[in-house]
Amino acid sequence: MSILVVGSVAFDTVETPFGKADEALGGSATYFSTSASYFSPVKLVAVVGSDFPDEHIAALKGRGIDVTGLQKVAGGKTFRWKGKYEYDLNQAHTLDTQLNVFSNFDPVLNDGHKDSPYVFLANIDPDLQLKVLRQVKKPKLVACDTMNFWIEGKPEALRKILRRVDIVIINEGEAREFAGCSSLVKAAKTILKEGPKALIVKRGEYGSLMFIGNSVFSAPAYPLEDICDPTGAGDSFAGGFMGYLASTGDLGESGLRKAVIFGSVMASFNVEAFSLGRLSTLTLVEIRERYSELKRLTHFDSL
Repeated sequence: MSILVVGSVAFDTVETPFGKADEALGGSATYFSTSASYFSPVKLVAVVGSDFPDEHIAALKGRGIDVTGLQKVAGGKTFRWKGKYEYDLNQAHTLDTQLNVFSNFDPVLNDGHKDSPYVFLANIDPDLQLKVLRQVKKPKLVACDTMNFWIEGKPEALRKILRRVDIVIINEGEAREFAGCSSLVKAAKTILKEGPKALIVKRGEYGSLMFIGNSVFSAPAYPLEDICDPTGAGDSFAGGFMGYLASTGDLGESGLRKAVIFGSVMASFNVEAFSLGRLSTLTLVEIRERYSELKRLTHFDSL
């Protein structure tokens, strides 16, 4: 089944201890849709400027992504982000943000978007996330992401979102900030009380935690010898997670656990190169092999 993603398409300039990329294709919706496209059809809703090259649109189409919702604003400039990572690759240092046409983004869905059974609200203004939810028709599953900027600036709007989504996917710093406590277990209980059925906490190189009711599932990150660029890893995780769920329709806890592992798999491939350099060249064989490797990595016998 198809997935609707609403988020950003951007140009990223990124520097890490292992190299640099200038004006590379990025954005939350870009990473998510590319990752999810290995599992399910994806419909992308975002905005770009007239400076956005047709070759990038062709690349998205090449992955089977529906870009009819990609608005192109004549005379405008595409969203740009510039950041730097030190050897602690879990922490990005933002050097410059130019919202450009993204500052006036108004997600209007067409009929094909409104009927999407799976919806992912990427990291955008919670008021825009609410606008999207008012347009979709009875989706089977809705998941969302957010960031500290919205936690601090629009907490009430964010709470309205949490009451209307099934799954929240955020990093550990955001979970702690929203709940106002250092314990991730306590933070999860606080967030789940707001309404979502499940919370997934992304922990970078330390893996992820999924909380459903009183159940906790811990998934490791895939151990890599070489990491190039962590930009987009969280969105790639979400894409693998949602893509698998949409491909199977298994929304029970067992299915969610498998989806978390596929999320870890896709994030691990993403960090091996700048931009979509690795994510766009994968094969299903590689994805399944790494899933199996993660399963072996976490297996142990009963006493």
